[in-house]
Amino acid sequence: MAEGQSVGTKRRRALFIAACALAVLLATWGMATWGPAEEPPPPTPTSWPRARLASPEYGMQAFLWWHEDTAQRDLALIHDAGFTWVKQNVAWRDVEGILKGHYDWYFTDRIVADAETLGLNILFRLDREPVWTVPPEGTFSDNGPPQEPQDLGDFCHAIAARYRGRVQAYQVWNEPNLAREWGGRTPDPAAYVALLRACYIGIKSADPDALVISAGLAPTGTGPPVAMPDVDFLIGMYEAGAAPYFDLLGVNAPGYKAPPELSPDEAADPSGGYGSQRFFCFRHVEDMREIMLRYGDEEKQIAILEMGWTSDPRNPDYTWFAVSEEEKADYLVRAFRYARENWSPWIGPMFVLSIANPDWTSDDEQYWWSLTEPSWPETRVRPAYEALAAMEK
Repeated sequence: MAEGQSVGTKRRRALFIAACALAVLLATWGMATWGPAEEPPPPTPTSWPRARLASPEYGMQAFLWWHEDTAQRDLALIHDAGFTWVKQNVAWRDVEGILKGHYDWYFTDRIVADAETLGLNILFRLDREPVWTVPPEGTFSDNGPPQEPQDLGDFCHAIAARYRGRVQAYQVWNEPNLAREWGGRTPDPAAYVALLRACYIGIKSADPDALVISAGLAPTGTGPPVAMPDVDFLIGMYEAGAAPYFDLLGVNAPGYKAPPELSPDEAADPSGGYGSQRFFCFRHVEDMREIMLRYGDEEKQIAILEMGWTSDPRNPDYTWFAVSEEEKADYLVRAFRYARENWSPWIGPMFVLSIANPDWTSDDEQYWWSLTEPSWPETRVRPAYEALAAMEK
């Protein structure tokens, strides 16, 4: 038996060597015929359409996801106020949360259909990563970048393809200049630009007419690692090559304690009582515009993604710049008037905070920015909503 096993083993070895030689020969022939495999070249910016919007256009933030009855009511409130845009947050994890490529479009389908019945334009804010995209070291907040930017790009492509011609604009992330909106990490403009680029190409390749708006940046004077001033972050974005990858620059423009006409120079004056920093006023938008001009990006418009004044009497971080409900109403109307008279044609859509989330209570700081009460089935609006509905547009 020992000799027989030796002969069988030799035969198997010979057959194995012959098979390997044949495989090498075929592979060599294939390489000679077709050439070596090459990585596809990285996508480059394409001159996709970029619509010029009216200056300004009028929008409100709403919270339409979970409560269908209040969602339809709140969309009607936006329409009845004469506003033409609704902004809705879309958490990536709520659509593609289980596994890459597995989508649940139930809520977005309903929101798009409901907005269409009223002729409202839609801005979807895209952020909040699924668990399967989290880097190996984990994240430390409710909103952090994925390990692979292309995963967000693929999602952006999928949502833009589904709502081609029906969703007018997409906002890529929110306040990435804050660590709490960047997975607890130090804000990184270049890393954000990688996300923006992936999402821009994903959206435009699916729906060339959809507008891509960069993330609204939080006005702040706090530095790394907790935050990065919005002006520094925007400069970092341009230095990282962001310009080809957004159609409108997104900014956030809370008014703090200042009336809307107050200049950044006046806000920075220590004797003025407005906070002693340039960003403590609505017109800080002009500082962001100056950076666009510096980098030769003057043809683009700006979208104000969050604007408003708070009347918060409870939360210490906000009470110092709280105004009355009547002042809020007056300031919002004057802010739109100032933008129309001084920022045209470079100002685009302006989104007010907000139709109230039905889940808010007076303990939530967001409650005090809103234009309505989170009530159902009764509808209760605040003076700011009534003033905005009545103002000239």
